[in-house]
Amino acid sequence: MLEALHSFWTWCMSMVQSVDWNCISVWSLTLSLLVVGLLGAVLPFVPGPFLIFIAGIVHTWLRPESGMSWPGIALLALLLVVSYALDIASGAVGARWFGASKWGVLGVFVGGIVGLFFALPGLILGPIVGGLSFELLFAKKEMRPAMKSTWGTLVGTGAGLVLRVGVSVAMVATFFIDALWR
Repeated sequence: MLEALHSFWTWCMSMVQSVDWNCISVWSLTLSLLVVGLLGAVLPFVPGPFLIFIAGIVHTWLRPESGMSWPGIALLALLLVVSYALDIASGAVGARWFGASKWGVLGVFVGGIVGLFFALPGLILGPIVGGLSFELLFAKKEMRPAMKSTWGTLVGTGAGLVLRVGVSVAMVATFFIDALWR
């Protein structure tokens, strides 16, 4: 009986020792960052696309044999830049669509750039505040037309959110295609 327990224990220990715990821990970290990154594409205060980019970099650094190639990392970086550019430009396009002046569009861009320093709430509120204040102060518009173009900024920012989710999904797909099919 003791011999059977001993052999079972030896078998269990050999199974535990044969597992590549490094691989499991790196993939767990990577998948966690990817999931939080996808959630962060829509949740406030979570820099989603940036976390997806970090997931690709950290995975490649910790596990080069299953990491990304340099062209894959470059594509991930390009998609990261595209996601932030969409955040800034979508508000301006929406404002212009709803009748904003050149000052209002400039205010949306300035507010978006300033908003980058305040995470996701800044990316949402920055273009709105920038567009409204530039319309009122520099374009000398009345409150009603200025609010209409600000509404366009909000609609454009919402469209930008949808596009950011699409870019985030493309970033995750880029990671898996590059890391697994290389």
